[in-house]
Amino acid sequence: MTTRITMFAGLLAASTAMAGGAYAAEFDFKLHHFLGPKAPAQTQMLEPWAKQVEENSGGRVSIEIFPSMSLGGTPPELVQQARDGIVDLIWTVNGYTPGLFPRTEVFELPFIHTNDPKATDLAMDEMFEEELAEEYGGLEVMFLHVHAGHGLHMVDKPVHSPADLQGTKLRTPSRTGAWIIEALGASPAAMPVPELPQALSKKVVDGALIPWEIIPPLKLQEQTDYQIEGADKTRFGTLVFQVSMNKDRWDALPPEIQQAFRDASDAEWLGEVGDIWRAADEAGIKVATDAGNEHIVLTEEETAAFQEALEPVVGRWVEEVSAQGIDGNMLVEEARELIEKNASN
Repeated sequence: MTTRITMFAGLLAASTAMAGGAYAAEFDFKLHHFLGPKAPAQTQMLEPWAKQVEENSGGRVSIEIFPSMSLGGTPPELVQQARDGIVDLIWTVNGYTPGLFPRTEVFELPFIHTNDPKATDLAMDEMFEEELAEEYGGLEVMFLHVHAGHGLHMVDKPVHSPADLQGTKLRTPSRTGAWIIEALGASPAAMPVPELPQALSKKVVDGALIPWEIIPPLKLQEQTDYQIEGADKTRFGTLVFQVSMNKDRWDALPPEIQQAFRDASDAEWLGEVGDIWRAADEAGIKVATDAGNEHIVLTEEETAAFQEALEPVVGRWVEEVSAQGIDGNMLVEEARELIEKNASN
């Protein structure tokens, strides 16, 4: 009689769970990030990736995404939140924590990444284990990626040469972005992305170094008249992003669950990520031109003048990391070779 009652209770619990919609996953994860829930980064990248991990695991994994820093803290704290196990997973910008990822920073330098986010993502993946992994202590990196690259957004001044930027003030996205702005004769101004529209409208800054994909959410077409990039979509540096897990949480997972994450983060996925960010960028610049903004594409000669002006930024970075015992010249050479190889493929 007792056995029958126990079995009945178990069946009742199971039927209740099915009526509620699903069984509880065996492994629950919280993924924390700094953009809003409708940002392409979430809807087009993080959500499909999380769904693929869940499918790969046969339903044993559940990943809940928390946008807009909704679990607390500020964007520069995301890396430490993951390292401390406050959250399981993060998506963040490496540059929000300057100095923590000096080797990976090579991919942010001007004319290392030029115009192909897919090629740069694959190059980072190839270099990761041998050259980059040691600076991600306390984390298990799922994947690294870049956006399409920094273009110039100007309030009311067209730009065709570095000389056109002399004396201007530009919003910088990162430490390397500040160096790029300084090399072009302008002054960098650091500020969170949400503050940029007001800064442009009040002429606190004359422009910004930021990709096209940010135009729609910030409505930058309303505060700027010009968007400028180099020939063949050449950009002036980029940002590296990471999706990473707390290392202790990773180490505690059974191999088949780890493989579910790895299979969702493979080279094929990195190619998709590159396409996602390129498409988001194309959509962004279309919003600007449809609003009447002028999209200035520099000639080959004008682009070469920017490359000449920005080459010292690479030398500055090499000198700085060399003082930390890092072979910066080797990283620059390898990054360029792998990006070129993956672009040709």
